[in-house]
Amino acid sequence: MSNAYDGLVDQEDSHWAFGTGFSEPLAGVDRELPAGVDRADLSAYCLMLGDDALVLAQRLAEWTSRAPELEEDVALANIALDLLGQARMLLTRAAEAEGAGRDEDALAFLREEREFRNVHLAEIECGPFAGGDFATTVARLLVFSSWRLAQCSRLRASADPVLAAVAEKSVKELAYHRDHAAQWVVRLGDGTGESHRRMAAGLARVWPYLDELFTAHPVELRLAGVAVDPAGLRAEVDGVLDEVLAAARLARPGDVPPAARVNGLAGRDGVHTEVMGYLLAEMQHLHRSLPGARW
Repeated sequence: MSNAYDGLVDQEDSHWAFGTGFSEPLAGVDRELPAGVDRADLSAYCLMLGDDALVLAQRLAEWTSRAPELEEDVALANIALDLLGQARMLLTRAAEAEGAGRDEDALAFLREEREFRNVHLAEIECGPFAGGDFATTVARLLVFSSWRLAQCSRLRASADPVLAAVAEKSVKELAYHRDHAAQWVVRLGDGTGESHRRMAAGLARVWPYLDELFTAHPVELRLAGVAVDPAGLRAEVDGVLDEVLAAARLARPGDVPPAARVNGLAGRDGVHTEVMGYLLAEMQHLHRSLPGARW
């Protein structure tokens, strides 16, 4: 070959793209659906978990090249990639359970806003393009990763072998995400007067979205043995948050009412905040502009 890149582009498949062609992360895992489990419920549950990861990955990616320091650019991008990897496996499982011939790309890029099932915490806008604050981003990451780590730790015992395998793979990533966010919360909370003020404001921004994380959806309750009842996660997550906040000399935000719902419905029901449509427009634009394209 004439240069170091010939081996990369000289492929039999002309549509091969950099970043693809890696080994299947769940190779050898039994793909059969558990006996007696409703396909629609399992698909809906996998969408919930997959959408949480996909949407937050999109939000974290907004900080690339705009974080306070170069190292943090890399860290947030890597966390976003971890979540994207989790989303891919979960959306693929959702498509398998659905049995309608769709794949992960169709679920990510061709669904409408009301078809997404992520919690509101993942979608709220606090990035650099909206005048958001880095402290709010790490507050969200601390809450989200603490909750999802508790969730995945229990999902390792799921009756669905794919969910159990995804959870097993995810817990190490999520432990790092939680630790990284906790270090920043302590660094800012126990820093200068200004950093303390902004960290407290960031916590107040995300706090109204906590209750939704621990509110069980009917799908989760019907999937006993497969899904995790989020109500049972609260004590563990509260304990983690209290420990981090104490180290950061921060108090829990007081008198912060839960985020409003629409007729009792929220993200798990496909009812989203006003920013969700803009997020999806950006995320889905290229795929919808070139339907059926391969890269």
